Amino acid sequence: MDSIGAARLLNVVDVEATCWDGDQPPGAVSEIIEIGLTVVDLDAGERLARHRILVRPARSTVSEFCTELTGLTQHEVDGGVAFAEACRLLAADHHAGACPWASWGDYDRHQFTRQCESTGTPYPFGRHHTNAKAAFTEAHGLRKRPGMAHALNLAGLRLEGRHHRGEDDAWNIAALVLHLSERGAWPRSAAS
Repeated sequence: MDSIGAARLLNVVDVEATCWDGDQPPGAVSEIIEIGLTVVDLDAGERLARHRILVRPARSTVSEFCTELTGLTQHEVDGGVAFAEACRLLAADHHAGACPWASWGDYDRHQFTRQCESTGTPYPFGRHHTNAKAAFTEAHGLRKRPGMAHALNLAGLRLEGRHHRGEDDAWNIAALVLHLSERGAWPRSAAS
């Protein structure tokens, strides 16, 4: 990818991680089990591609609560790649280090940071991250930062797919990014 192509593209990322209803089991840690990524061309104003990487957890399992929330099962994520391989794919196939990226809030960025540090995996992303939730909140003059589904409603957009499924959430967040871009409210410095 040349620098011109990288400058106009934005990776919108959403992760799902192992979770529990209440306290996590002893010895278990929250781990990424799905990475959803939608490529957005801000200049053209369109979502170009959607991707999904399933990640096999190493120190936790998918709880019933997690399956109810995300639809992901232990059997499904057992067929995924190791976390280090997922990060390698983000860097190699999706130019994560070169392209700016966005997520809804800072959870995804922090989860990657924690998991990369705890596993000794190189962080796959570059330093240009935009918190799309903060940008939306500011653009709409809101006092509280809305969840993604509420933001879609406020923007007059419909939720596509299943909420709390990484691939679908990244696709929906990308629609919100484009909504902000169309209003001139997306921070352009985040895409260069």
